[in-house]
Amino acid sequence: MLELRQLKAFVAIAEEGYITRAAERLGMQQPPLTRMLQSLEAELGVVLMERLPRGVRPTTAGLALLDEAREILAQAEGIADVVRRAARGERGRLAIGFTSSAALHPFVPSVLRLFRETYVGVTVVLEEAGTGELLDALGHEKLDAAFIRSPLSGTQSLQDDPILVEPMLLALPTDHPLALDAGSPLPLKALATESFVLYRRRVGLGLYDAILVACREAGFSPQVVQEAPRMTATLSLVAAGLGVSIVPASMQRLRGDGIVYRELTECQSLVAPLHLATRIDDGSTVLRRFKEMVVTAAEADA
Repeated sequence: MLELRQLKAFVAIAEEGYITRAAERLGMQQPPLTRMLQSLEAELGVVLMERLPRGVRPTTAGLALLDEAREILAQAEGIADVVRRAARGERGRLAIGFTSSAALHPFVPSVLRLFRETYVGVTVVLEEAGTGELLDALGHEKLDAAFIRSPLSGTQSLQDDPILVEPMLLALPTDHPLALDAGSPLPLKALATESFVLYRRRVGLGLYDAILVACREAGFSPQVVQEAPRMTATLSLVAAGLGVSIVPASMQRLRGDGIVYRELTECQSLVAPLHLATRIDDGSTVLRRFKEMVVTAAEADA
């Protein structure tokens, strides 16, 4: 069976025209290189080099082997480069999930774009889902990382890194009486008699709980009249006049018709965090590169 070192030696001899020069090029002595050529000719059963008074030149069989050898060596070097780049985290595949509200924060699309531009050899697959679905996909290794809105609790196989925190805003139908003075902040306690539309707790997890806690601290329990499977659907219900909601400030980027946003006061604890969840035992170099970029970008934005 032909070996790459034999082909590399043969190409060097053919290109240099002298075994001595080829040996110098390869960093070896002439006798071992001569024996390597003789061994290759014996293995193939043909004469590959015509011995001249001064130097050597490929025979017809040698010229045919030269073309093939160059192609094989180029392919081998390409494979080696792919493996090295994969080991450095520059090639591979990365599946990233995010909640609908996380995707609307400018940080998420910005860092995803930066990663794709920096590591062009990595295939990035994106998936939008609820927090519970994302964590399940992470646990079953269908995702490598996920941007979620709440810290993990009671999940031994997963870990999360806090990325940023943003304020939450009141979302109102445009014809709501409280929408008339949208430019001024509104105390949370002013919503005591309002009907609320929230995203389901099994999807919203921490944000749902944060809203309930903040309302109770303000002296009332919110009257939840409708729950939605996604935060975007929540805003659609608000626009339809079913009630009010409290959403992360980045949700304003939707620019939906029929909705007005107001700042809330007297509720400093009512904020929307963004976390990056990953598996604890995932040692992927590609994932490590991504996490490093996310953390660095978050620190720069802080």
